[in-house]
Amino acid sequence: MPGPDEVTLPSAPRLRPRVLAMALAGLAAALLAALLIGPASLPVRGVLAEIADRLPFVSIDSGLSDRQAAIVWELRMPRVLLGAMVGAALSVSGAAYQGVFRNPLADPYLLGVAAGAGLGATVVIVGGGASTLIPAAAFVGAITAVIVAYLLGSLGGGPRSGATLILAGVAVAAFFTAVQTFVQQQHADSIREVFTWILGRLSTSGWGEVAVLAPYVVVGITVILLHRRLLDVLAVGEEEAGTLGVDPRRVRLVVVVAATLTTAAAVAVSGLIGFVGIIVPHTVRLLVGASYRVILPVAVIGGAAFLVLADLVARTVLSPSEIPIGVVTAFVGAPFFALVLRTSRRGVA
Repeated sequence: MPGPDEVTLPSAPRLRPRVLAMALAGLAAALLAALLIGPASLPVRGVLAEIADRLPFVSIDSGLSDRQAAIVWELRMPRVLLGAMVGAALSVSGAAYQGVFRNPLADPYLLGVAAGAGLGATVVIVGGGASTLIPAAAFVGAITAVIVAYLLGSLGGGPRSGATLILAGVAVAAFFTAVQTFVQQQHADSIREVFTWILGRLSTSGWGEVAVLAPYVVVGITVILLHRRLLDVLAVGEEEAGTLGVDPRRVRLVVVVAATLTTAAAVAVSGLIGFVGIIVPHTVRLLVGASYRVILPVAVIGGAAFLVLADLVARTVLSPSEIPIGVVTAFVGAPFFALVLRTSRRGVA
């Protein structure tokens, strides 16, 4: 089988420097806004100088007090970077799922990641376990659900087609959700805490969550991006891809594993944040075209910017209270999902 970079697609567009520059500028603006806006007002020049002062061979007096500098580095910066990584992970994983299954409505939770993570977190919460165990339980639950879905999709001895895996994922998600609901009903006193986690949050206790998530996001996104050309090949159909020397099942397995691990790690530290994996990839597709050589890298940047801004809204609209970030993304995502569904039906008709 040819490697990810050995399949040539002469007609496939490349990522233009102007598009990349605009995407990065949008992300930089979102990051800066998230650092500046909050209960404590911070000067733009001071924050920029404080950040520049941490760069190698740069020494600038930011003029910020010790308290203001602590707000930047110990409170806002970890949360902003965590939001950027979670958004990038969910967005690129959603785009990867859409490409590998050739389904415009696929999202990172397609194979039961959300249901498995929800069950794992619920078991720890109702069991009175330490809150530090919730991310690990959510991660294990998410991976378990996807493994079960893959095994279920192979029953009968036939090949794991995209449609078979999707149906298996639906069945596994339904089962895990049913178990989670049963567990919650047996421990009604913990329902509020469970729903708080399910609705998503980006609260951090410092840099610990960022350090835990970063390796999964970097490795997962790198693997997905290395397969972006092969996703373009799969878009023409599995039989046609086979004639070009591409093994669709192997590509699907590698991409699904990378996207699943990335999504599971993101969910473990943020809870279940919906619609990011649908909103951002489709918006990118409308703006830059249908080639995954362009969609995937732009989706990484766009997803990061989108979730940083969504978190900014979540923590400022009702300040000092916070809205669960999943509520914010749902307010945007539900109408968008309806639009995508309507467009897809028109395409089928």
